[in-house]
Amino acid sequence: MKDKRILIVMAILMTTFIGFGIIIPVMPEIIQAADPSKAEIHTGRMLAIYSAVSFILSPFWGSLSDRIGRRPIILVGVLGFAASFLLFGLSSGNLTLMYLSRVLGGLFSGAVASVIVAYVADITPPEERTKGMGLVGMSIGLGFTIGPGVGGLLSVVTLETPFYAASALALITFVLAAAKLKESLAPEQRRSKSEKRVSRLAAFTGPLKYLYVLAFFVTFTLAGMEATLQFFGMRRFDVTPLQVGILFFVCGFVGALVQGGVVRRLIKKGEEPKYIALGLVISAIGFFLLLAAHSLWWATMSLAVFGIGNSLIRPCVTSLITQKTTVGTGVASGLSSSMDSLGRIAGPLLGSFFFTIEMGLPYLLGGILCLAALLLLLRFRQLDKISFPESAADTAK
Repeated sequence: MKDKRILIVMAILMTTFIGFGIIIPVMPEIIQAADPSKAEIHTGRMLAIYSAVSFILSPFWGSLSDRIGRRPIILVGVLGFAASFLLFGLSSGNLTLMYLSRVLGGLFSGAVASVIVAYVADITPPEERTKGMGLVGMSIGLGFTIGPGVGGLLSVVTLETPFYAASALALITFVLAAAKLKESLAPEQRRSKSEKRVSRLAAFTGPLKYLYVLAFFVTFTLAGMEATLQFFGMRRFDVTPLQVGILFFVCGFVGALVQGGVVRRLIKKGEEPKYIALGLVISAIGFFLLLAAHSLWWATMSLAVFGIGNSLIRPCVTSLITQKTTVGTGVASGLSSSMDSLGRIAGPLLGSFFFTIEMGLPYLLGGILCLAALLLLLRFRQLDKISFPESAADTAK
């Protein structure tokens, strides 16, 4: 892939998600200090409210980027992230400010994630789309790889320090984007103001609706695990914030290797469905292994297996959606981001609820749902062969 813009986008994504990752090991600890009796519930709610706001606004950001261009939306989103991290760091145990910070973060999340996906779709031809999405996934994976480890180390200073670091990193990212990021959507390709805005219901049609639901399942199970893993580790083997950083470091590192190696180099156009199926099975195995974790090394191994599966699914699903969408790429990416956000609304809420019933229940259900998602993939393939017979021919080659 020769377009240098992809390298700039990768740098922006990586630094943004390092900021995300930095706060993972410490947010549950801060919430527990503020309200020990309801820490799991507050954690689930804060993760869910962030995603609820993102779910509502992601299609708006994607549609707006179709009209005015990708660059200004990405810049606004990164700046909003900086403000949200700073507010959480300054909350001083005030739950109201913590919730407000999460609302602010959710407000701007779609302006970064979904619009960058549209940006990459703009600059990559269909035959290289999966490679481009693999690089997007690798950048996110590297961010999550570096972030939690750094967050765990910074938590030794104070629990608030990782939030200040994430805010500063977002500001650095904003400066990088403002200086280096060029617009990907030419004026003649933009949707005019007079054109009717495509609703997400209009985009949620045909074979692709099964991929959107599959994407929801994948994120739902991941978010349920993320919301409860630290509390699970506290009860099973007295995990510390630094050790949580190590757990997510390994998961992100493995995922980045898979997306930078297997996805970018080996998966060709038309082969995405079989790798999605493989990823779902591997993710389910990772969940089932986690059920038996009574030590840090076993939990780390389980997350590494899960990370391999998850990193195969995400870029392939995103690539298929952007290849086959019949609406604007920005709208399709916005809808995809909305499904991701919907999973991150329901996942933490139900995951934390199931955890209070039986702490292994979120992971058992996660594994079962990953296997159930194979049926959604099968249905997509059946309808896709009817709607796009040339796709089936490409796959058979």
